[in-house]
Amino acid sequence: MLKTRFLIRVALIAVMYTTINMIFAPISYGPIQVRMAEALAVLPFIDHAAIGGLFLGCIVGNLWGGLGIIDILGGSICTLIAAVLTYKMKKPILAPLPPVVINSLGVSLYLHILFKIPYWLTFGYIFLGQFVSCYLLGYPLLLVLLKRTIWSYNQK
Repeated sequence: MLKTRFLIRVALIAVMYTTINMIFAPISYGPIQVRMAEALAVLPFIDHAAIGGLFLGCIVGNLWGGLGIIDILGGSICTLIAAVLTYKMKKPILAPLPPVVINSLGVSLYLHILFKIPYWLTFGYIFLGQFVSCYLLGYPLLLVLLKRTIWSYNQK
């Protein structure tokens, strides 16, 4: 029963991530992007099922995005690494930090290659988009979820 609930949470998070990417597709892909679905990147802080959900959601979302195998693999691996690190964070304020840093470094590297634009310019754009998604949207979401659940981050 617990395994089924875990898999359902993984699937729900993957569907939410993918759906949000599709709804906001015009601003979710390319060298200048604010991927609204990245607000969900804080979820591993409170539920380890979000690690798999974000990874799967990113794979499907990047299939939809059309930038090819580099984006499908690169973006999904960046998301997986960031999700694992988010899960390990000890304080809520730090939960958005791994997706901001990992995606800024990793995604901008392959976008630099794909679009032939300067790495640090791409880094700046991705950093800004990730900051908006993860800190301005994701962190308030995390605080609401922490208040509305019996789960406590002190139990980690």
